[in-house]
Amino acid sequence: MYQRFVKRLLDILIALLAMPFLGILVVVLGTMIHLEDKGPIFYNAPRVGKDGREFTMFKFRSMKVNAPDLVMEDGSTYNGADDPRLTRIGAFMRRTSLDEFPQFLNVLNGTMSVIGPRPDLKRETELYQGDEGDKLLVKPGITGYAVVYGGRNASSWHDRLKLDVWYVRNISFALDAKVLFKTFKTVFTQEGVYIENEAGAAAARDAADRGLSE
Repeated sequence: MYQRFVKRLLDILIALLAMPFLGILVVVLGTMIHLEDKGPIFYNAPRVGKDGREFTMFKFRSMKVNAPDLVMEDGSTYNGADDPRLTRIGAFMRRTSLDEFPQFLNVLNGTMSVIGPRPDLKRETELYQGDEGDKLLVKPGITGYAVVYGGRNASSWHDRLKLDVWYVRNISFALDAKVLFKTFKTVFTQEGVYIENEAGAAAARDAADRGLSE
C-alpha cells in the first residue's frame, strides 16, 4: 500500500513544494553557470531507472562542456574534490548538492522518487554482481539510504549497491522518513561528497588531465 500509492502521492506533494525553490535556483544558478563558460544551464544525464528502463535525469551542469567520462577501477564514475572537469560554480553545487535539484522534475514526471537508490549509467548496470540488480525493482531517488548511510561517494560503489538492495527489500514510510531527515544533516555537513580512495582517485585525475588537454 505504501510503496504503490502513498509513496507516489508524497513524491508529488514534495516535488510541488520544491518547484518555487527550483525556479529561484534556475534564475540564480543558471545565470552563474552560463556566465562562467557560456555553456548550457542543464545537463540531461542518461540513466537507468525502474525495471531497467532508460530515462533522462535532469541536473544543473557542474562540469565544463564536453568533459570526458572518467571511470574508477570498480566501474563507477569518478567524483573528486579536485576534479579538473568541474567549473567553479559547479564545485559549489556539488558540495551543496544543489546540482541535483532539477530532479524534482523527474519526480513529477514519474521517472524518479524523492527517496530511492541513486540511478546508474547503462554501462554501470552491466557490472552488477549477484543480486545488485534488484535496485532496479524500484524507482531511483534524488536521495537514498545508500547516499546517507553509505557515505555518499566516500564508500565503494559495490558497498553502496548492497545498501541499495537492502533498502529495496525494506521500504517503509518510517524508513523513508529516516532517510529524508538524515539527508538534511548529510547535505548540511557535506559528509562523503567526494571519493576518498586515493589510488583510484589519482588515476582518475590523471585521466581527467589528459582528457581535458586533448
